[in-house]
Amino acid sequence: MIQTNKVLDAKGLACPMPIVKTRKMMKDMKEGQVLEVLSTDSGTTADLRAWSESAGHQYVGNVEEDGVWRHFVRKADSGEKQETVYPFTVENKQLLESLQHPQAVLIDVRETAEYAFGHIPGALSIPLGQLDERMKYLDKEQKLYVVCRTGNRSDMACRKMVAAGFECVMNVIPGMSEWDGEIENTTGGMKE
Repeated sequence: MIQTNKVLDAKGLACPMPIVKTRKMMKDMKEGQVLEVLSTDSGTTADLRAWSESAGHQYVGNVEEDGVWRHFVRKADSGEKQETVYPFTVENKQLLESLQHPQAVLIDVRETAEYAFGHIPGALSIPLGQLDERMKYLDKEQKLYVVCRTGNRSDMACRKMVAAGFECVMNVIPGMSEWDGEIENTTGGMKE
């Protein structure tokens, strides 16, 4: 049995709510304490791991039991926490113009189900949890635009890519939650 200090029940919630609730609960915890997050959304694993890394906390690991994921996150000591925000962004309304550059590529880091139900035509699907493995197939010379639902996962993705040597990476904000352009639904065609 893994000993925890607090338990957060995020069962039945989808991104970004488990992260939002985790962030809020972590603020009230003492340094070094461990939070157990219960989730039924498999995408929470990648999201919590990435958020923990960006916020300076430690994602300890997870256990899956009967369709419920038990995630363990340790609150950082003040000397180890270092939350930053990726500074290079492009707004939704500027994205289509930016993509006219011949070497521009749009990367959608949402989960595959989110992507399938609605994405910007031509976007490459690389869920955040697969980014470390798949970024080696990307050209470091290309202009890369990274989008997610709200700009949070794409912020984390941009920082990972720059740390891996990519030089021209832009975070698309506010992302798909406020996208009013053309959407491709690969579960059933195009919609406006």
